[in-house]
Amino acid sequence: MNQQQFFETVIQALEKLEIPYMVAGSVAAVVYGEPRMTNDMDVVVDLHAESVTPLADSFPAPEFYFPPRVAVLEEIRRRGQLNILHLASGSKVDLILRKDTEHGITEFPRRQLQPMTPALSAQFASPEDVIVAKLVFYSKGRSEKHLEDVAGVLRVQGNALDRAYLDRWIGKLELDECWQAALSRVGGDPCR
Repeated sequence: MNQQQFFETVIQALEKLEIPYMVAGSVAAVVYGEPRMTNDMDVVVDLHAESVTPLADSFPAPEFYFPPRVAVLEEIRRRGQLNILHLASGSKVDLILRKDTEHGITEFPRRQLQPMTPALSAQFASPEDVIVAKLVFYSKGRSEKHLEDVAGVLRVQGNALDRAYLDRWIGKLELDECWQAALSRVGGDPCR
């Protein structure tokens, strides 16, 4: 199994178990923006205790690593995250529990069905929410890859982006400085 097949397997398991999800992070940034390499996929999930055992059963050892159920239940309680690993390929999927913040609640219903691979479409965070999340990550760690991902989405999506939505969350989350840094990479504001 290669990385693409592993990512497809995770999405298919979430859909089969009817666990609401949205692909986010660098994979979503690539779908809406410019290509780059990544070793993992971030998936925001609305996971509940009753789905833990069936989800774990979808990823049996020794092919996969799935965390102990008690650890998963703790992550659900604290709205944290867990990892599923495909050991042979070294590929990883981070399942991030949907946050109960105002933005976390707002972004989830805005998911969009997008082609993920030639064989599979999946639910993705909206391009605006990918930008907001990347700006948040940049504000916390100053990793340049987040600004590059934002710039890629801006270059490809341009004025198709919902600028009012972006302005609202950039202001509410105090991301103006990060937003300006991203805009400087594309030579101005392509959303206007």
